[in-house]
Amino acid sequence: MAAPSAMNTSAASDKEKEIDDWLPITSSRNAKWWYSAFHNVTAMVGAGVLSLPFAMSELGWGPGVAAMIMSWVITLYTLWQMVEMHECVPGRRFDRYHELGQHAFGNKLGLWIVVPQQLIVEVGVCIVYMVTGGKSLKKFHDLVAPNAPSIRTSYFIVIFGCVHLVLSQLPNFNSITGVSFAAAVMSLSYSTIAWVASVHKGRHPAGVDYSMTASTSTGRSFNFLSALGDVAFAYAGHNVVLEIQATIPSTPDRPSKKPMWRGVVLAYLVVAICYLPVAFLGYYIFGNAVDDNILITLEKPRWLIAAANMFVVVHVIGSYQIYAMPVFDMLETLLVKKLRFQPGMPLRLIARSLYVLFTMFVGIAVPFFGGLLGFFGGFAFAPTTYFLPCIMWLSIMKPRRFSMSWCINWFCIIVGVLLSVLAPIGGLRSIIVNAQSYKFFS
Repeated sequence: MAAPSAMNTSAASDKEKEIDDWLPITSSRNAKWWYSAFHNVTAMVGAGVLSLPFAMSELGWGPGVAAMIMSWVITLYTLWQMVEMHECVPGRRFDRYHELGQHAFGNKLGLWIVVPQQLIVEVGVCIVYMVTGGKSLKKFHDLVAPNAPSIRTSYFIVIFGCVHLVLSQLPNFNSITGVSFAAAVMSLSYSTIAWVASVHKGRHPAGVDYSMTASTSTGRSFNFLSALGDVAFAYAGHNVVLEIQATIPSTPDRPSKKPMWRGVVLAYLVVAICYLPVAFLGYYIFGNAVDDNILITLEKPRWLIAAANMFVVVHVIGSYQIYAMPVFDMLETLLVKKLRFQPGMPLRLIARSLYVLFTMFVGIAVPFFGGLLGFFGGFAFAPTTYFLPCIMWLSIMKPRRFSMSWCINWFCIIVGVLLSVLAPIGGLRSIIVNAQSYKFFS
């Protein structure tokens, strides 16, 4: 007869497996490699791509081109590291960013280092996308029906939020693949519209001014730092990469890193196709006269800009779901494993709906949240994307001192630390300068 303690252990492990099979990150492991491409494009290419020409106007040609290309190379390298470290311990998978952090830094310290930063990024992005979705819906309405009575942005944010009350009930990453595919196609579409319409409009006959917009050297310096932050924050997909990889099946002879890396390479090619033409051609055509959203600068043809705004709406619907899924996983893990709630549909319905309503309320209350994210996000975006993967790599893989790997990682760490210190300074000044124009519940 089996000993009682062995039976208890077996029952506990069965219960644990049952919970893991229910949680959104670990419930489905049958994703194909192209799923990871859709998810990564949707996570990476935010509506922030439309502000890249404006960031270029604050940086200038030399630093702007260098920042764009260096960010692309560094973040592709750190994403490769994350993919490689997913199964760096034989027979074990680090399905969540914080699990890898715990392996690198210890159980308690790893949680405290990773979870707050990951939550700032994911919750912050969800709030920004709630506002972006509402504003893009309003722009679409205003362009399609210019003579209709004006409707407040708040109502459009509520409409956008209602879509997520439904979509948030999809159980896991694999179930949102269709939404993610539509979002990835839309991101490619509105990025293409932005640069093609810019080229079609052509440069002003009198010439284009590429000088800095600020009149003082202090203003130019702060705008430069803020623009560096804008470029850095355009690459934020690392916060969900391990969670995406967790959905891909893995065996000793066919590890998940191979199909995942294939998807990542495709996603990064799409990122380059979206980001670089918009940033460089948008700045080349308009110079420092470009708005912080290039679609506002374009205005015509009206039908095309209306379509582009609708594409933005569809894209941020998918992006919101991608960034919300790890938050749902954390919420449900806390409720089921720590607070002993019964896993099931009622728990999921209440927990996820409350999260969507929270992001919707903050979006309505603080519609200028995007301006604040440059400050708050600086502490979390740059670390989780630019240098935390490198620190983990040095801690786990232990490359030989002064080897190529060791030098590259330290270079990325220095660049990342500088970004996470300098970008919030630019963001803070932007908040102070624009504070008078900020209106709550506007």
